[in-house]
Order: sequence, then C-alpha cells, then structure tokens
Amino acid sequence: MTNIDTISRDELTEKIARHDRFRLVEVLPEQDYHKAHLPGAINLPPDQVSRLARKRLRDRDAEIVLYSDGSPSHPSEDAARELTERGYTHVRDYAEGKEDWIDSGLPVESDKVDVDSENETE
Repeated sequence: MTNIDTISRDELTEKIARHDRFRLVEVLPEQDYHKAHLPGAINLPPDQVSRLARKRLRDRDAEIVLYSDGSPSHPSEDAARELTERGYTHVRDYAEGKEDWIDSGLPVESDKVDVDSENETE
C-alpha cells in the first residue's frame, strides 16, 4: 500500500496565502462542494476521480493537495492513493479536511445560487 504524504492546516493556509502554485481538490460529492469548499478548490467526486482526473489534473508533476470532510471513511486519502498509482508525483492529503478548516474559522467559498433572489423583480 502506498504511503500518502499529508499537509497540515497551517501549512495549507500558508500555501494559499502565498498564492503558491498547486491544485487544491475537494473529494466529496458535487452538492457538498457547491455548498462550501476551500478557496480555489476544484471538485473530484469520490466515484469519479479516475475519470475526471485526466481532464482536470492534466499535469502529473504538479503539486496536488486533496481533502474531504475529515470523516473516518477518508475519501481524499483513497483518491490520493489512486492518483499516485496513476503516475501523479506530488500528491498530498489534508487529512483533517473541510470540517477542521471550517471549525477553525477559516474562509470557504460557495457556489450555491439563491433561487429566490434570481426570481425577484424590482
């Protein structure tokens, strides 16, 4: 079994603040991603990692940081392992995940559309 390198919340926060070049990937279902995700993250749902990685993560030598919700099932670790086995060379896992990030008061982004405000007329 392949060992996956991890990244701490503090290190990830610093990478985002410095605008380091890396891909941040949420490994949760699409609806969870749209509700809230870490700043700049893209989504690879757990059941679509192998199919979507070829399109969304073309550079196999780029640094990639994956995360999920911090649950014991740990889909981001499984995805990191899968990417490593497919030849991606710089894959890390933020094991504590989105729940830890939010609990720490750090910002998240949302793609949720407020249907009511779209239908209002002035």
